[in-house]
Amino acid sequence: MATIAPAPAPALHDHGLEVMLADGASHYFNYHWLRDNCATSFDAETRERVYDIFAETAPPRPRRAVVADDALQIEWAGSGHCSTYPLTWLAAHAHGTPRHDPAILPRQYWHADHYPAMARFAYGAVSTDRAALKAWVHALLTQGVAILTDMPDSDQGLTDAANLIGFPRPTFFGAYFDVKLHIDPDNLAYTAKALELHTDVPAEDLAPGVQFLHCRRNSVDGGESLFVDGAAVAAELRRTHPEDFRLLCETTVPFYNEHDRYDMRARQRVIELDDQGDISGVTISQHMADVFDHDQRFLDAYYPAFCRFGRLLQDPRFVMRFRLNAGECIVFDNHRVVHARSAFVAESGDRHLRGTYTDRGELRSRWRKLSGEGRFSA
Repeated sequence: MATIAPAPAPALHDHGLEVMLADGASHYFNYHWLRDNCATSFDAETRERVYDIFAETAPPRPRRAVVADDALQIEWAGSGHCSTYPLTWLAAHAHGTPRHDPAILPRQYWHADHYPAMARFAYGAVSTDRAALKAWVHALLTQGVAILTDMPDSDQGLTDAANLIGFPRPTFFGAYFDVKLHIDPDNLAYTAKALELHTDVPAEDLAPGVQFLHCRRNSVDGGESLFVDGAAVAAELRRTHPEDFRLLCETTVPFYNEHDRYDMRARQRVIELDDQGDISGVTISQHMADVFDHDQRFLDAYYPAFCRFGRLLQDPRFVMRFRLNAGECIVFDNHRVVHARSAFVAESGDRHLRGTYTDRGELRSRWRKLSGEGRFSA
């Protein structure tokens, strides 16, 4: 009868060990990392790390290490603590690559003709049906925009919709805002004037991630909504003018919003990249842009790049135009979708949009739980 050869013993080194994994190769693991990630380091109820590696008076070192039952077993010197690491778990972390995040989904770029195909979901469905909620969150992550239909004509309806993916996130305008005519407006949105293409609230250090605009009334002449996939435009700039793209990715520019009660200031990059180099966001707002405070000769190169991107955002190939109707709530990624409004005739009717924000991190969190791919998912 053939005998199964015992697994080779781990090779111990000064700062880590090598262990043979299923691929037949020897892989190195640092002792600090191993001790820090022992299964007992995490509270079974809260799933938070409870082991304090800072309390170790000496660097962790094994007294002994063996491979048995498809796991690396270590007895630590000094404390005598025993740790067990399944070889399959070690293999998943052997190459130092970031842990898979199911909420990082490929973006689906769209253009001016997207309105008929825009994802639409009945408010009642996303409120009660897990599959509909999952489809809505997926659309927001991949396309950056979707419309909820049949919204209740109430303030609470907007709150309940926002709570489906996060929590209303206050800005210096407050937790909610009403886009309608104000007697003493502190923002162009509260007038009947046109709004140029922009992302919201760039004067905050971290602009809110997901915007809700619930249309309560819209009977005016004009007031057309304009939406642009800023990521698609940035991708086109990267293709046609890579040096301009680089400048907009690397340079921070100042934004501000000052009124009687506040003076907000922040610096942002017009185009943002994620860790993989993919376009993760855009920030643009001419009515909140501060005086660019860069070296004047640097601006010789920056301004042409900035203006080229701004003109590309206005290119008819990219601008989706439509009328938002009462009972609809458009929800969109404020770090991707650039939006605007045409002027309207104030005396011709009533126009009222109620808005709020949630954060993108909460949207991604909701997807991870809905997709069942979280770290502690069954």
